[in-house]
Amino acid sequence: MTLRECYDALEGSYDEVVSRLRSERLIQKFVLKFLDDGSFALLEASMASGSREEAFRAAHTIKGMCQNLSFTRLGNTADEVTEALRNSWPDNAGELMEKIRRDYELTAGAIRRFREEQGL
Repeated sequence: MTLRECYDALEGSYDEVVSRLRSERLIQKFVLKFLDDGSFALLEASMASGSREEAFRAAHTIKGMCQNLSFTRLGNTADEVTEALRNSWPDNAGELMEKIRRDYELTAGAIRRFREEQGL
């Protein structure tokens, strides 16, 4: 799997990230670091405990990383969760968590496959 194929699998924009970061080596470095970030685990824990402010902060961090890396699908979902949590606890919090979990797993799974296939 190439890095472009990884982006296709996670429904991101490879061309957009290349135009921003200019180096495939640099893109690969940050894509792989995404797996080590604890923001998704923090979001899950915060949503489970009902800590809106902490959940908002975690979702906002995920959104920012996705924007920087052009992870379009997950970024759009993270934006939806961020806005839902901005001022109050959303009635559909469980549905939002399931949606972002599904998109996060799609993204992380594609990155893991890329890492494995590249022997990194």
